[in-house]
Amino acid sequence: MVDTIVVGRRVRTLAPETPDQADAVAITAGRITAIGPRGDVLPLAAPATRVIAHDEATIIPGLVDAHSHPIYSLGIVRGLSLTGVHTYAELRAAIERGRAEQEGEEWFLAWGLDPTAFEGRTIGNAVLHEVLGADRPAYIKMFDAHSAIASASALSRAGIDAPITHPDGSGAAGDAEGNLTGHLIEFPTMEIVEKTLPAHGFDDRVAQLSRLLSDMAAVGITSAHVMDLQDDDALDLLAAIEASGDLPVRLRISPWVTPQTTDAEVAELIALQGRGGRRYRIEGVKFFIDGTVEGGTAWLSSPDSEGEGLSSTWVPAEAYAARIRQFHQAGVPTATHAIGDRGIRFAAETLAALPATGVPHRIEHIETVDDDVIALIGRSGIMASMQPTHCTHHIRGDGGDDWSRRLGPQRAAYAWRTADVRRSGATLALGSDWPVASFDPWEIMADARLRRRVSVSDSPTIGAEQQLTATEAIEGYTTHAHRSVGSDGGALVVGAPADLVVVDRDPLASTPEELLHARVLLTLVDGVPTHTAS
Repeated sequence: MVDTIVVGRRVRTLAPETPDQADAVAITAGRITAIGPRGDVLPLAAPATRVIAHDEATIIPGLVDAHSHPIYSLGIVRGLSLTGVHTYAELRAAIERGRAEQEGEEWFLAWGLDPTAFEGRTIGNAVLHEVLGADRPAYIKMFDAHSAIASASALSRAGIDAPITHPDGSGAAGDAEGNLTGHLIEFPTMEIVEKTLPAHGFDDRVAQLSRLLSDMAAVGITSAHVMDLQDDDALDLLAAIEASGDLPVRLRISPWVTPQTTDAEVAELIALQGRGGRRYRIEGVKFFIDGTVEGGTAWLSSPDSEGEGLSSTWVPAEAYAARIRQFHQAGVPTATHAIGDRGIRFAAETLAALPATGVPHRIEHIETVDDDVIALIGRSGIMASMQPTHCTHHIRGDGGDDWSRRLGPQRAAYAWRTADVRRSGATLALGSDWPVASFDPWEIMADARLRRRVSVSDSPTIGAEQQLTATEAIEGYTTHAHRSVGSDGGALVVGAPADLVVVDRDPLASTPEELLHARVLLTLVDGVPTHTAS
């Protein structure tokens, strides 16, 4: 018996062939059993079949955020949001507002700060001390999640009393006199302070994660590629949610592999593959070949404007290549965070040299890259995963942002070459990197098409030649997102899982400005509603 029939104005299957005038989808036991005109599909209904009609809406495949950190974000998205702060005056005003909002709390917490807001000043805790005083423990996670600012009190509690510099450029920054600035760069140093932060209880974290995944479902996300397994309680959180129902979003989880990962831990990661629950599983692993441009830890072919960026996270870098080969031989897919041009080149050359066995390997971010490396990615079958709003929300047309200033105009001109990557023949998955950027897929697709922040009318266009078409943008969230991890999903076809979205406009016929305001009316996973608009 057909369980559900969804009827709209049209169906965009994203499959090579779509039945003429298709406007209805039939679902049985969680799978699509028919697609076609309603006149052909509705007669399949039994008395108990549920018919859901949105006569002016478009039915599309479920959307996949190809790079997200929903569980890890629970420890980041705390306190005051600084995502809308762009100047030092705005930063100071925001902290003053946060001081009032967090009155009575021992710690002051904030997140999402773009370092460009310091407007050339030293990135550090001076502004925290000006507003809060040096005695209050305070911690701001920067927007890229690879750096943070800690007050003097927070540093003291963590036992950090002098600058720390590691070969890859990470550590705790100091000024010319050797005094700590409070700027913490990369995960190992941040974790020293984060261990002292107040912790949420397990039940609170379960509730927070459940709400977050429901919010993702409300914008049409049916699946997310989770690019970490950093939280000790991550699998327990997911199991707790599934103990009382289903996850609103499918989660494909890829744990980290770092230079410190031991042989025994590698064996454990290989053994973990496939473990999970009804809607989550561990699949693949994630590497970092470098850090970020803004933090001075992206691996560049020549120094940035601060004389930084000349080292990989892996020293020597060949150790990264050896680990990649080990996972490839075990049949485990990999994803590599690679942001600087030298890091992207090394990752691409490493992956291109692997024997062709069908194991998918992906490069994440690809922020500044040379022509020949894009060509190598395209012809070698290397998957690409990029986040368009990292460009449109943080790069300024005058080059005054920290990313452009550090790289200089020549390298900055090669920013987020989404169209070039796609037209090289490469698979291009799109995503948010939540909480680095909003997980709203409609905004990301709109920005990808115009190469500017569509929500701001006078925002500058950054590399108009890198605009994606409407089809390329939605494929980045559907068929290409699936293909990037070795799946043939992402299209509405008979026999496929009934993961679909009903949206109030046609993504392929809407302008980017119209797409920005898309409203999801219904989200289904396995044919079961995970979101229904009120």
